[in-house]
Amino acid sequence: MEKTITYVGLDVHKETISVAIAEGGLRWGARYFGIIENRPAALRKLAERLGREGRKLRFCYEAGPYGYGVYRQLTGLGHDCAVVAPSLIPRRPGHRVKTDRRDCLGLAKLDRAGELTAVWVPEPAHEALRDLVRARAASVRALRRARQQLTGFLLRHGCVRAGKNWTLAHRRWLARLRFEQPAQQIVLEDYIQAVEDAQARCERLTVQIEALAANWSLAPVVQALQALRGVALITAVTILTEVGDVTRFHSPRQLMSHLGLVPSEDSSGGRVRRGPITKAGNLQARRVLVEAAWCYRLPARVSPCLLKRLQGLPKEVRNIAWKAQVRLCARYRRMRAQGKDTRLVTAAIARELLGFIWAIAHLVAPTKTT
Repeated sequence: MEKTITYVGLDVHKETISVAIAEGGLRWGARYFGIIENRPAALRKLAERLGREGRKLRFCYEAGPYGYGVYRQLTGLGHDCAVVAPSLIPRRPGHRVKTDRRDCLGLAKLDRAGELTAVWVPEPAHEALRDLVRARAASVRALRRARQQLTGFLLRHGCVRAGKNWTLAHRRWLARLRFEQPAQQIVLEDYIQAVEDAQARCERLTVQIEALAANWSLAPVVQALQALRGVALITAVTILTEVGDVTRFHSPRQLMSHLGLVPSEDSSGGRVRRGPITKAGNLQARRVLVEAAWCYRLPARVSPCLLKRLQGLPKEVRNIAWKAQVRLCARYRRMRAQGKDTRLVTAAIARELLGFIWAIAHLVAPTKTT
């Protein structure tokens, strides 16, 4: 006889976890179990208490700032657990009361009805590399902000230099600047030091990513994706750490929808209305894809840097990469000739680029981890 599943909804917070249980078929309601401490010992005791008499348990909780510790502990105990996408939880428009009790009761009932969408949970090593990539992205934003502050300060005081900024000549020019007021000279030196510190941090994290990515299970896929124009090491690692194993998507359209690069739609009856891209899913992966798409505004060619990345890659991968260049460069120019907005064109190129990434990922197998 098949065991009846007991659905357990968890509303996870920093110190506590609210628990609700839904048993039996859909005709049965859910009951509030109570509040436990957000501690491994308390969670283990809860699983043992609910799992008495051989009942099969299925836990679920919303993805949030508390990570996947609850998921990993429960699955390690042999129970089924789902981390739910908060933006895809069905909500009634008329409900205006939100409490922890109601949240966990709603999760238990919706999970029993099969109305919840689970997110992909990375392995600990994968999550660690993703944290490193996100730290580098934060350092790049800090570097950009420090440079803007320095440039704004110089502009306010009429210090303008012709030519490109942040080159060696520009840094020598900054070192020669002098202000009459000591306070302003202190500000200048502080801004310059902030830029140098932010750049050093960014370079340090980049070196760490290069070293760790070489021994990663998805390292062969990282190398293969660099055959594409605009997809260097950091872009490839960012996409794979945020998306995970691309082969889990059955089609390129599914991957495009997952990253929010498909048009939104508000159609009814005979009216069809499509709007901007949905921007659902992972922001970091979508950002680097759009940045890579800018490279296709220029004619298709193999630069010396790209030629170096192509060395040692399978012929099938190189053929797909060249096909992507020819197609995407031509499409960019064609859409711009039609008067399309640059941002719209870039989003369209990023969406198609994702399809080529899907194709390459299906040709290269990741290494097995021991």
